[in-house]
Amino acid sequence: MKQDDTWNDETAAAYDTEDAGMFSSDVLGPTIDRLADLARGGRVLEFAIGTGRVAVPLRARGVAVTGIEMSPAMVAQLRRKADEATIPVILGDMATTRAPGDFTLVYLVYNTISNLLTQAAQVACFRNAARHLKSGGHFVIELGVPELRKLPPGQDAVVFRSDPDYIGVDTYDVLNQHLTSHHFRFGAGREARLLRSHHRYIWPAELDLMAELAGFRLESRHADWVKSPFTAESPSHVSVYRLTERIVSG
Repeated sequence: MKQDDTWNDETAAAYDTEDAGMFSSDVLGPTIDRLADLARGGRVLEFAIGTGRVAVPLRARGVAVTGIEMSPAMVAQLRRKADEATIPVILGDMATTRAPGDFTLVYLVYNTISNLLTQAAQVACFRNAARHLKSGGHFVIELGVPELRKLPPGQDAVVFRSDPDYIGVDTYDVLNQHLTSHHFRFGAGREARLLRSHHRYIWPAELDLMAELAGFRLESRHADWVKSPFTAESPSHVSVYRLTERIVSG
């Protein structure tokens, strides 16, 4: 699969936000706690490891972490925090690339499975997770719920965040189940920067079917990492799948 130009040197250099947003201790603390518990003392694999937002503190917890990442620029930022011996990373895409060895846990956080833009590629991601897991191992996905109910009749855009220095807008292609996130950041005067990322959104029931095709069954689904109940109003979910049928090759 071709690397998305979104994840280039400029994006990688500005990705980490120093204990703010998704890097805040309020977000990362529960994430690390849950993943460390699911690892059960074994080796874990992060698909799309990025700059190590989750992997670095998880490794500091004593969990052996390996990563797969498509963007060399993101890996270069990770290497400022941890060397190859501490957190090994294999360059490649999360749907097909194989890391050596077996793992008790594979995880994929912060909506990243939606970066795969076809249903077939998303199913392949599940199958790749299954290839890496020991029998009974877990695959964890953190993913947003499509916000189609917020679309006004006849419109295809939703503002998902509005701050003095930032506006985020999602535009939907409901026919093809695609969305594009537009991130506008404002500087002094008339200065503004735009970053776009492209996604294929997935409904929870569709995600469960993908899991079943790869030999998984849903073990739990919560609204967040602290296990709040998942409801019809939840904007996102953390879904934990257990491998019930080992995929050896393919």
